Amino acid sequence: MTDTSAALRGFGPVFVLLFGLQFISMGAMEMSGPFWPIQIKALSPSDSVFGLAGVGVYVGPMIGVSLTSAFWGRMGDRYGNRLMMVRALGGLAVTQLLVAVAQDVWTIIALRFVQGACAGYIAPAQAYGVQITGGKDRASLFAWLQVATNVGSLGGAFLGGLILDRFPFAAINLTAGAICALCAAVAWLSLPVPTPAAVAASPGSAGTARPKASTGAPIVAVLALMGMLLASRMVLQVPFSLYMTQVFGAPHWVAGFTYGLLACGFVVAAPLWARLFENRAPSHVLGGNVLISAACVLVTHLAGGTGSVAVFALLYFIWGALLGGTTPVLLALISVTVANDRQGSVLGLAQASQQAASASGIIAGVAVTQFFGFEAAFPLVATLYALSFLSALGIWLKISRSTQKGSRS
Repeated sequence: MTDTSAALRGFGPVFVLLFGLQFISMGAMEMSGPFWPIQIKALSPSDSVFGLAGVGVYVGPMIGVSLTSAFWGRMGDRYGNRLMMVRALGGLAVTQLLVAVAQDVWTIIALRFVQGACAGYIAPAQAYGVQITGGKDRASLFAWLQVATNVGSLGGAFLGGLILDRFPFAAINLTAGAICALCAAVAWLSLPVPTPAAVAASPGSAGTARPKASTGAPIVAVLALMGMLLASRMVLQVPFSLYMTQVFGAPHWVAGFTYGLLACGFVVAAPLWARLFENRAPSHVLGGNVLISAACVLVTHLAGGTGSVAVFALLYFIWGALLGGTTPVLLALISVTVANDRQGSVLGLAQASQQAASASGIIAGVAVTQFFGFEAAFPLVATLYALSFLSALGIWLKISRSTQKGSRS
């Protein structure tokens, strides 16, 4: 706990507030996450409608974010990422309140899509964080913001369950809407507007210096790699609880506990991975992701083949720990290639690609388990990670050759 507090204070008091806002707001949004199937089932007139709407309620916001994040990122560069954070939190608050009174599954799905389209909070928060820290320690910055998201998600799901035990489902959305509105007010009143000096990259700082074109990471290729890694992770998002109950016969609390271990592994390992990769050359970061992708292939293959719940849970925790070395450090690699006054655009594009990849992974997971059964889930995950390994290896080889040519010239 002391190390965590020291790490957060190391970025400055504004980042502590930013961390808190991300923790609380993302927790509020995840309060309803595990329980949407219950609400959709209750409102669906048939099983076929439930099957379609049960996927749409999760994929809809992702599609909305993927279609609009790049646009909101450009607006953040033009009008300020702080304003975009307030706008996103306000949009989340309004749509949560509207969802609370909706009693039709298609209206709910439409509102969830609008929610994603109006939101896009994470990218401007990351860009704002780069600005207020002057671009230093980007990998650690993104890792800690991702930790805030994961811990908030775990706490939000738990709080949502407590609310649902005592009140109707709408109470979850009403509570989440009120929390997001409060966060929007706090962000507007408390977060300072970055000064021009903070926005401008400092060429003398290792954390903000842009790599040479010959050795910098290709943004499109890294985005594609990050997308494949996320799609692999999201395959089990919808069928996970059913997988646990049908394959292992596990009670619901075991399924929920095991599901949370993935996020716990990420939370524990992400700051450590960030420290390992901080200010490293792109070839070093991508070389590390080659090894991480290979390890994910092995871990998910073993998880799909074990008959022990305890072994499965341990492997799930290890999987989460491995994931801590992927998205945050790859985002930092992308971020450092552009000036600080263009962070909104590039991180908005990154969030859009992440959401599209996540939606693709969810759809693939549902389709494969519906047609081929739950035993096909982990082979699909391992196969996708194998493709990620090959992609990471190809990017690493290309950058390594460019680095060698640059050093000889």
